Amino acid sequence: MGKVTGFLEHDRADRGYRPVEERIQHYKEFVVPLPEPEVKTQASRCMDCGIPYCHNGCPVNNQIPDWNDLVYRDHWKQALTNLHSTNNFPEFTGRVCPAPCEAACTLNLEDNPVTIKTIECAIIDKGFAEGWVKPEPPETRTGKKVAVIGAGPAGLAAAQQLARAGHEVHVYEKNAHAGGLLRYGIPDFKLDKGVVARRVEQLKGEGVVFHMNAHVGVDITAYEIEDAHDAVLLTGGSERPFDFFADSPGRNLDGLHFAMDFLPQQNRRVSAEPLTEGTKEISAKDKHVIVIGGGDTGSDCIGTSIRQGAKSVTQLEIMPKPPEKEAKAVTWPHWPMKLRISSSQAEGAVTEYSISTTGFAGENGKVTKLLYTRVGPDLKPIAGSEGELPADLVLFAMGFSGPIESDVVKQLELGVVPRGRFKGLDATERDYRIKGKPKLFAAGDIRRGQSLVVWAIREGRQAAASIDKALMGRTDLPR
Repeated sequence: MGKVTGFLEHDRADRGYRPVEERIQHYKEFVVPLPEPEVKTQASRCMDCGIPYCHNGCPVNNQIPDWNDLVYRDHWKQALTNLHSTNNFPEFTGRVCPAPCEAACTLNLEDNPVTIKTIECAIIDKGFAEGWVKPEPPETRTGKKVAVIGAGPAGLAAAQQLARAGHEVHVYEKNAHAGGLLRYGIPDFKLDKGVVARRVEQLKGEGVVFHMNAHVGVDITAYEIEDAHDAVLLTGGSERPFDFFADSPGRNLDGLHFAMDFLPQQNRRVSAEPLTEGTKEISAKDKHVIVIGGGDTGSDCIGTSIRQGAKSVTQLEIMPKPPEKEAKAVTWPHWPMKLRISSSQAEGAVTEYSISTTGFAGENGKVTKLLYTRVGPDLKPIAGSEGELPADLVLFAMGFSGPIESDVVKQLELGVVPRGRFKGLDATERDYRIKGKPKLFAAGDIRRGQSLVVWAIREGRQAAASIDKALMGRTDLPR
């Protein structure tokens, strides 16, 4: 424990944001890092609890008190080594993770948790700045060959672990660049794509071979991949969006789009990457935009719409407005349901709770209005509460139902159940193998359903350990 009285002497201080009027003019990251001395002060607040609930709050089980103590003592390089021992990509989680570790922090009982996410990001950013993050190729090779289908955070984490174990790793990605939703879903203002690209270069330096624009199940058959490798890991994500309005009036009007048709377009524009051939451009410029869905994807749609020059942005959420403060005795150390205002919402969006979309209306084939009704706590319509909102662009951000089933999933004849799991996948064994398919493994959202980047990293690491053990009879890879 760095400083016994640190949490008594210092209040919580966290990173800030650039002013709204400034940041909405561009797509660059706008978080203002804490000065290094302040990061050390914040690290000194860690209590080194007898039972550090932050370990379990963190899906990758980061050894948070350990690297907090190391930062406080100015041992940054050792802190980075410790951080990397559980998390392959702390620069991703340090930017986009909702930080369940902070919710589990003992100091959160007083609404004053340690700024764990900020310290984590400071460690890895310093590591890159100092040149400490370098390729770590294996000393020996196993002669085994593994294919990873999908280059999102789960696939990248698994690929790095397997390569460091000495296997020949080939990553197959249908897009032009690696990263999955890190690259094509999360906006640049939350995660600069250079942050992703530099990690990909590290993986290449460790021997990972990337096959881009290689859509398995379309450009190359799944059977070819299976025959050419000793093991195949599926990490294709959960990309099929929910469409709760398929039978709603006006659903066929122009101007209604899924969030993941909208967000990747802007990411491609920022990266000067051509849009997919035949894709219709979607823009919020000079439009009344309505975002349906109150999660992170909806928030990303808000920030992107504002930057594109929307006339107005309204977010609709069917659930009641959460309480501003959770009941600690009931929820801690678990993730609490409470009101959170995202940086994008704070940029000028109006959020409406307890509201259900009933249909759409338009003129000349284009949407102009969204029809709604208010709902009670039981989510049932309230009679007489019907209304309408001006809408030139409606974005559906209501989550994802599972993997796309028309490519590799179909070719391998994998039965899919709701939310992205495969029939015959035994989660209790935690071996990530697909039953009846000796070479096949699955990890990330395609296995567990839509989830967080940090969960994808954990699953990728654990799947790599399972594959290594299956190929070699034992494994030294951490789980």
